[in-house]
Amino acid sequence: MELSREQWSDLRKNTPLTLTADELEALRGVDDPIDLAEVTDIYLPLTRLLNLHYTGSQERSNVLSAFLGKPGPRVPYVLGIAGSVAVGKSTTARLLHTLLARWPEHPNVGLLTTDSFLYPNKVLEAKGIMHRKGFPESYDRRALVRFVAEVKSGMGEVRAPVYSHLEYDIVPGAHQIVKNPDILIIEGLNVLQPAPPTSLAVNDYFDYSIYVDAKVEDIRSWYVDRFHKLRRTAFEDPKSYFKYIAELSYEEATDFAVNVWRDINERNLVENIAPTRGRADLVLQKGADHSIRRIRLRRT
Repeated sequence: MELSREQWSDLRKNTPLTLTADELEALRGVDDPIDLAEVTDIYLPLTRLLNLHYTGSQERSNVLSAFLGKPGPRVPYVLGIAGSVAVGKSTTARLLHTLLARWPEHPNVGLLTTDSFLYPNKVLEAKGIMHRKGFPESYDRRALVRFVAEVKSGMGEVRAPVYSHLEYDIVPGAHQIVKNPDILIIEGLNVLQPAPPTSLAVNDYFDYSIYVDAKVEDIRSWYVDRFHKLRRTAFEDPKSYFKYIAELSYEEATDFAVNVWRDINERNLVENIAPTRGRADLVLQKGADHSIRRIRLRRT
């Protein structure tokens, strides 16, 4: 079913706003203009829906325990968030991570990006696919699926690699530890990709999934704007993989960003990411100003 922004906002009911303007400023992404009105109208109804869904999933687990005649381990609830580069899915993930953790039913909420399961650059170079970083084949899919399966099984601690956006590579020897969360949010470009035959996909372990959507031309504009913002900030860091871009002129940097978008990110979006949109339980449709205009909700 499709809901307008106004119809969706009415579903907030009595869900309180537990986020301040300063906290939102720290959570939003580069060049993302999200404000507290967006949080109130869109994300508070969404956290209410997810809280109800979480409660229902725990009740289903109790049914199985009753049938088996013995209590089982608490099963973490896994939420997947997909969408294009520069569409704002990371801001969505960080917002939900903060808001969901403030519900008394699930205070322990973890967040992981699938960038942690990109192959290291040296592996991508050996495979000859460095130029396809972010495409499905650039991820260690088996390691990612194994990680989520272990989390879902209730293991006390599960380790994931750490990815540095500054260095544009996996950090050798570093790990992120996930300790049996109530909810684990997994955010990434390809988290709704189907599995090869006879295999499992990461989304087979999801309890709920969200796709952040927008028109391709709008995302292209956001990507170029974000690129220029990074050129004036993060890319100037001497440790940045892209430090050479900070020295380009505005026109040169624009040409570079447009080419990267066209040859890599838009191609990945059209060929791999957008086709998975129909697999999501909920689609957040953005307008040209980044605000969410419509919500598509799977009823079953």
